Order: sequence, then C-alpha cells, then structure tokens
Amino acid sequence: MPKINLLKKYPPSASCGCDICRAFCHRPGWWSVSQAASALHGGLGSRMMLEVAPNRTYAVLSPAFRGCEGKLATQTYAGAGCTFLNASDDCELHASPFLPLECAFCHHERVGLGRQCHADLETDWQTPEGRQLVRRWCRQMGWWEMLGVYGLDSLKR
Repeated sequence: MPKINLLKKYPPSASCGCDICRAFCHRPGWWSVSQAASALHGGLGSRMMLEVAPNRTYAVLSPAFRGCEGKLATQTYAGAGCTFLNASDDCELHASPFLPLECAFCHHERVGLGRQCHADLETDWQTPEGRQLVRRWCRQMGWWEMLGVYGLDSLKR
C-alpha cells in the first residue's frame, strides 16, 4: 500500500483567532514523522515530549506541554499548554517551517476532520521511520537507558 502524502491530504487551513481555534493551540498538535525529524534537526529536540500509546507499542514526538520539555508526556503537565505558546498566547511555530501538520490543518470549520488527521498521523508514527526517530530522540535526551524502568522496552525495537 503506498504511503499517504499527509501534507497534501491535510493542507493548512486559513489563520483564525476565534476562541475554538485558539483553544486548539493549548493542546500540542502532532508533527508528521518527517516534520518532527526536521524540527529535531532544527534544534527543537529539547522542547519536544514523547507521547506513548496506551498499549506501549509506539510513541510520537510532539511539541511538549509547558514543563514537560524533553520528557515523557504525563497528565501532570497537560493543563499547562503547549511550550511554544508565549505569554500572549501566540505560537512561536506558527510562521515557522516547524508548525505541526495537525496544528496547521485543524480549524473550527473542519468539524470532525481533525480526528482523521490525527489517526493518519498515528499511523505515520507506527512506521520504521517513526520508530527510528523516537529511538534517536530518546538517546539524545538521555531516556534510552531509562525506557525499561517505565515498561517501554518495546520502543527499543
């Protein structure tokens, strides 16, 4: 089965500052694997977090919750908002090449489409490329040896 071009399937939406769209910004959106690789190469690794699937079979690198930078994602920080939102709730990534696909796509007029985008991104991270990038980040952030402590040895494979 050919790989889906996520950037074509989920084009950026028009900018919007309504309450709904601004609320989306508080929960970090996901990058595609290739976008996360670019962000990691661009020096943003320390501002990412690792979101682990409930079944612990795969993980996703995403912009971190504030206070969770360079760590495994936990509910403790979920209410703190995205690390890339500044004091005036403007996104540091919005006009950059590192804006996550999910953030760029989701919009109040695209009701229900965000779920499909999220599901396709989830599939993208379950690829050999996604697993390899997660392993690279874990090594860079010093998590590699600690994964077993959290029952995450499956991420090493």
